[in-house]
Amino acid sequence: MEEQMKVVYTDGKDQDFIELCQLLDDNLNEIVGGEKQRAQYLQYNTLADIHDVILIYADGIPVASGSFKFYEPQVAEVKRVFVRSEYRGKGIAQALMLALEEKAREKGFVKLILETGAPLVAAIALYQKLGYQIIDNYGQYQEMKDSICMHKEILG
Repeated sequence: MEEQMKVVYTDGKDQDFIELCQLLDDNLNEIVGGEKQRAQYLQYNTLADIHDVILIYADGIPVASGSFKFYEPQVAEVKRVFVRSEYRGKGIAQALMLALEEKAREKGFVKLILETGAPLVAAIALYQKLGYQIIDNYGQYQEMKDSICMHKEILG
């Protein structure tokens, strides 16, 4: 039976978003060998400044989340993109990113930036498939050698 997918726009206080972010952190800790390895990143992944969140539900279960936040005029930063492992490979991440781009465009942003980790090969491949290009590390990520920063113009 085909799963019923539903896209929901919410904010950083949404409990399903918070739960998915905890799963994301657990997943990242597993990939890089523990929270200690990610300590320098934790301060940049708080949910306090996140007001634009997209959740994707499959048959009522929250299976994916992503968000963006203001970075500078006309530029938003994509944050906290995650798909539960058992739902990967079904096109959900691509649908999530396209929905984030559309919502950011509606809010007047013309460019999205993001940071991901070098070990996250599948994420990097997805972003590149969607037209994101690797750029010099920006802001707080400039000195972080395992960070990969990307951007995409999202005009009209």
